[in-house]
Amino acid sequence: MGTALNSAQLGGEHPAVKPIKGFRGAGVLEIVDDFDGDTYRAAYTVEFEGIIYVLHAFRKKSKKGTETPKRDLELVRAHYKFAKEAYEAFKAAKR
Repeated sequence: MGTALNSAQLGGEHPAVKPIKGFRGAGVLEIVDDFDGDTYRAAYTVEFEGIIYVLHAFRKKSKKGTETPKRDLELVRAHYKFAKEAYEAFKAAKR
C-alpha cells in the first residue's frame, strides 16, 4: 500500500488502485492488497491540489465477493467530507 501511495504522490497510479463506485468526480481511489490470506483496502483522494488524504484503511470482511462493505463506504464518505472541509480551511488560511 505504501508503494501505491508513493506512486500517487509522484503523480502516477499503481496497478492495485481502482476508483471506488459512488464517488464520481471526487477522485476517491482504493488500493487493494492481499496479505496472509486476508484482503486489505485503503481509500484515498487526490482531489485536493498538492495533498493526498488517506480516508480509511481496513481489512475486508464482506462475504459478498469484491463489494466494499456499506459501513466502510460510510466511513470513507464521512472522512472525505472532513478532508474537504479541512482543505478549504487550509486554503482560506493561506490567503
